[in-house]
Amino acid sequence: MTEQEAGWGTATGRPTATLLLRHGQTELSVERRFAGRGDIPLTKQGVRQAELAARRLAGDGADVIVTSPLQRARRTAEAVAEATGAPLVVDEDLVEADFGEWQGLTFAEVGARWPDELSAWMASPDVAPPAGESFAQVAMRVLAAQDRLLAGYPGQRAVLVSHVTPIKTLVCRALLAPPEAMFRMNLDVASLSRIDCFDNGSAVLRTLNDTAHLRTRRRRR
Repeated sequence: MTEQEAGWGTATGRPTATLLLRHGQTELSVERRFAGRGDIPLTKQGVRQAELAARRLAGDGADVIVTSPLQRARRTAEAVAEATGAPLVVDEDLVEADFGEWQGLTFAEVGARWPDELSAWMASPDVAPPAGESFAQVAMRVLAAQDRLLAGYPGQRAVLVSHVTPIKTLVCRALLAPPEAMFRMNLDVASLSRIDCFDNGSAVLRTLNDTAHLRTRRRRR
C-alpha cells in the first residue's frame, strides 16, 4: 500500500472499508424535523432512494450490512442486502440520537420554545435535549459499534446504514474533529460516505455526502 492510498500515515495492509449510508426519505426529513427515536417509515420516494443506493453498492459488493433497528434504516438496509447478497446484522447502537422533547419539531420551533437549551446543546456535546441524549452519549455507543465491526470484519467491505448523528459521529472520529464539527456537515437522505480504517488505528475519509446515485438521467426526446 502506498502512502497516498493510506493518507499521510504509515498504515499497512488492506483497510476495512466502511460505507456509511443514511436511510431514505421520510415525512419528517422532508420537513427537516428532528426524527430521533421515532420509528418513522420511508416515503415512496425514500423506498426508491434505497433501491438506487442498493443498485450502486451492488456494483462493488459488500461483505456485511449493519443497520440501525429503526425501520427507516432497516428497510434501506434490506434493499442493500438484497442487491448485494451480503448478510444483514442489526446493531442497536447505530440508532439515531434521542432528541427527547424536541422529537418531531423543526430547528426553528425548538429555538422558539427552548432558546437557552438549544444554545447550550450546540455549545457542548455533554448537554442533552430535555429528556433526551447528549452527543457524548451517542458517541460512546456508536464508536463501540464501529470497534466491534472493525474487530469482526477486518480488511472487508461493510455498509453501515444509520442516521445523521451516528454517521457524523464516525466522520468526526475519522477526522479527529470535535463534536461541534457535526453542525458544519450536511448529510442528505440516502447519501453515501466512506471511511477506510487501517490496522494502526488511523482512518481516511474518502467521500462525504455522495448522492450521485440519486441523480437519474432524463429521457431523450
